[in-house]
Amino acid sequence: MVKKLIDFSLSNKFAILLMVFLVILGGVYASFKMRLELLPDTEPPMLTITTPMPGATSETVMKEISDPIDEEIRGMAGVTSVKTQSLSNASMVTVNFDESTDMDKAEQDIEKALKKVGLPDEAQTSDIKRNSMNAFPVVAYSILHDKDDVKVSTKAVKEQLIPKLQMIDGVQRATVNGQIERKVTIKFDDAKLQKAGLNAKQVSDYIEGATKESPLGLFQFGDTEKSVVVDGQYASVDALKNMQIPLALASQSSGNSTQGQQDGGASERGHATSGQVSLNNPQSAQAVALSDLAEVKLSDERESISRTNGQDAVDVQIVKTQGANTVAVANDVNQTIQDFVKAHPELKSVKIMDTSKPIKDSLNTMIEKALLGSIVAVIVIMLFLRNVRMTAISIVSIPLSLLIAMVALKLTDVSLNILTLGALTVAIGRVIDDSIVVIENIYRRLSRQDESLSGDGLIVSATKEVFIPIMSSTLVTIVVFAPLAFVTGSVGEMFRPFAYAITFSLLASLLVSITIVPVLGSIFFKHGLKRKPKSELGTVGRGYRKVLNWSLNHKWTVIILSTAILIGSIALGSMKIGTSFISTGEDKFMALTYTPKPGETKQKVLSHAEEVEKYLLGNQHVRHVQYSVGGASPVDPTGSTNNMALMVEYDSDTPNFDQEPERVLKHIKTYHHDGEWKNLDMGTGATSNTLNVEVTGPSTAAIEGTVKAIQQKMSQVPGLTNVKSDLTETYQQYEVKVNPNEAAKTGMTAGQLAMMLNQNIPDMTVSKVKDQNQTYDVVVQQEKDTDWTKEKLENTPIPSPTGDNRKLSDIATLKTTSTPNALVKKGGDYVSTVSATISGEDVGSISQKVMKQLNELDKPSDVHTSLGGTNEDIQEAFSQLMIAMLAAIIIVYLVLVLTFKGALAPFTILFALPYTVIGVVFALIMTGETLSVPSMIGLLMLIGIVVTNAIVLIDRVITNEKAGLPMKEALLEAGSIRIRPILMTAIATIGALIPLLFGQDSSVLISKGLAATVIGGLLSSTLLTLIVVPVIYEILFTLKAKLTRRKKKA
Repeated sequence: MVKKLIDFSLSNKFAILLMVFLVILGGVYASFKMRLELLPDTEPPMLTITTPMPGATSETVMKEISDPIDEEIRGMAGVTSVKTQSLSNASMVTVNFDESTDMDKAEQDIEKALKKVGLPDEAQTSDIKRNSMNAFPVVAYSILHDKDDVKVSTKAVKEQLIPKLQMIDGVQRATVNGQIERKVTIKFDDAKLQKAGLNAKQVSDYIEGATKESPLGLFQFGDTEKSVVVDGQYASVDALKNMQIPLALASQSSGNSTQGQQDGGASERGHATSGQVSLNNPQSAQAVALSDLAEVKLSDERESISRTNGQDAVDVQIVKTQGANTVAVANDVNQTIQDFVKAHPELKSVKIMDTSKPIKDSLNTMIEKALLGSIVAVIVIMLFLRNVRMTAISIVSIPLSLLIAMVALKLTDVSLNILTLGALTVAIGRVIDDSIVVIENIYRRLSRQDESLSGDGLIVSATKEVFIPIMSSTLVTIVVFAPLAFVTGSVGEMFRPFAYAITFSLLASLLVSITIVPVLGSIFFKHGLKRKPKSELGTVGRGYRKVLNWSLNHKWTVIILSTAILIGSIALGSMKIGTSFISTGEDKFMALTYTPKPGETKQKVLSHAEEVEKYLLGNQHVRHVQYSVGGASPVDPTGSTNNMALMVEYDSDTPNFDQEPERVLKHIKTYHHDGEWKNLDMGTGATSNTLNVEVTGPSTAAIEGTVKAIQQKMSQVPGLTNVKSDLTETYQQYEVKVNPNEAAKTGMTAGQLAMMLNQNIPDMTVSKVKDQNQTYDVVVQQEKDTDWTKEKLENTPIPSPTGDNRKLSDIATLKTTSTPNALVKKGGDYVSTVSATISGEDVGSISQKVMKQLNELDKPSDVHTSLGGTNEDIQEAFSQLMIAMLAAIIIVYLVLVLTFKGALAPFTILFALPYTVIGVVFALIMTGETLSVPSMIGLLMLIGIVVTNAIVLIDRVITNEKAGLPMKEALLEAGSIRIRPILMTAIATIGALIPLLFGQDSSVLISKGLAATVIGGLLSSTLLTLIVVPVIYEILFTLKAKLTRRKKKA
């Protein structure tokens, strides 16, 4: 089969060269069409259910929303845990699923489950979101007007910019904040409603029903069918003002149950009589004009406030679809906004966030490293081969293998990111391996005086001679990644594309080595080579033969010495090398959030924002500051009107940026704001370097003391910063305790009283109205009293159907109580999390210190603690990767057994593996790297790489023994012949990886640990493989021979 493929290639040289040209075109095309990302998109099996309930306390939210949802979904198939956060005004339920769960089906199941939960009428519709990086905006802009005219900005953005942005391929949605909305507002006058015997709910429901547009379907008109639509919409704002409200609405709902009062007779609306009737004598009137009950006007309102660099702005945020090319979407958005601003000279745009920039920067850096690595590898090969033609043939495999891999990655829909590019960079030194072995063998055979073959026959024979070892070495390097298919979580999702890139590259290199390399060898060495009568061994070969001869004569000295070095390295590593998850770079971007204390007004939050904005703009390294108050966002999914998100962009050369968030938060604390400021981690998405301690107990009071003690102890641990807990302080509230007997005398129930007093009913859109070719929403707004006192609340007049108006204090008492701002539960227990940012790289040692503190902590028996965050990620990832490495060794051994058709030779080859640890330890210590996930992936790679060197050596030994050479002579001959290709490929791989050791951006930092691991392990294992493996081989096969002779004698 292989001979036929080689023969075909040599017989069709032009066709092969044409195919090479096509591969180059296909690879270049694929590389430009691939999705560009910083990291593979990892979507954890998690859903978040957000249910707003304006005006509700955390306790009410917990009882009415969070607990019912928890009970309904906790037992669902695939659900591993449910965590509920009951906040003031909203519920957030986080549902974690098993890794194998189909999240599309899980989302559908959650939607069905929520329909079964009887939520209160005051609760708004639940929103289900997946926890993915795609939920965050990829691009954010602020649009500024030169005269601060937000109304003009809003009109231009909403009417011209947003429609164009929505049409861009890959854009899921374009959201706007800080805009001015023009709408028709209805503000009821309570006194006038009382006089008419109506309430706001009744009138609102009537307006909604009376102005509805309802299609009735097709009606038969003779021989044709026509659709009929009932349209109750008003043609102008003035017409809406004159809308007649039937006074009969009051009698329709009088005496009904609480629910009936809330329904407001919506199902029994009558039609308004013509003519406007004054409220001076409402008893004789049948209807009253809406303008006599409320203020109706067309107004401009700004629901959320946004400012950029001290100037009012309209913010535009772009969220991309799942799988869309981030860079392509960002480029299209940037161009669209540039064109938009050019068309509006009075407007200017400020780019606040662009996630494509770090992607492009990182990918460009990785491409530079790959090109530099390729140059280093070529120089290494040139120095070894000292032949331009051989070097040219060998290095052809680098671009061709990588371009073939690009085509394969594109076909499998794998994105081009820093991990796939890192894999291709790592592969540079390996893809040349097979070609070196083939061309070196062809060259050696062409140079031999005793060679009987010539021309294409020699090339076929030379290529076929080394096919088994290069195929085995390639397969062994590839199969080590097979266990990654079973690694779950973010590590599996992130590094599987890495494995694909390596696999495709190496398979391509094998194909190139047995097709294109023989063709180029035939063309370049068409006239053969000058036969050399002198020894084939060069200086390196002769020197190594002497060292190997000494080692074979002092076998146990070699074994004892190498084992001692190995044990010493392990001991040194355990003392000097820390552990971490994935090192990430510094994006010069900071996002802060402010959660106001319950009761803080929007005006007060805005004053805090302006104070912080002024401070930040005074920093010489700050480029832009943008903040928004109000409106839903990724940092505030509940859409609470007073929450604030603040984004700061710094200069790229800002020094010590990793300390900047803590420094800023420390300064902000001096302002003594009532709410809580937090830093939102906006890293690469690989991991947030946080440490979490989860405290659970039967109540918030039970865990409070433990939480504070842990927070105090963690604040004293070196390497931990920004220590905080989510155990919120309680705040005072007035509890209105209704006396049922007194309330019954007025005909008022607790539900009716709550509806009447509630000032937190959200604005309700009840209709639409057309005015001057524009359609506006009709919104009912509730007038909020901002000057309440306890006495004023107690003296609130309470109307009743009997007309006997009394004060609130007549039917209820006011009691001062306290309630927490947030209540968090998990598995039925109350939970609080103490979190901290790990400023150092050694997560493991810091975690151990915290764990020691937790074990020494004196806490109640019903309160429990657990360590999570990055430490939990490390433990899970390391345990899975250790199993993967063990499985990889077994798979490699299986491949070797099948290749060598025996068990002992493969067992000898595996002795090359332990000695990688020596080099890995010293490399990590010298580069200051920790044992991280990339380092573990590097160790997994080394299993395949190191074994390939031993395969090339042992295969030659077995061939020599079959040719009749004694074992020792077979070992010496094989070592001296194979030393050059082994050193060439090892040094070429090391040379290609060296550029990855330098640099500080995200792409290099993630690859740095992997590069250091592979370089160190390959360096030590190559040197010791050439010594230890031959020694082990002679010991084991000599022992086997002795045992065989004994059996024969027996």
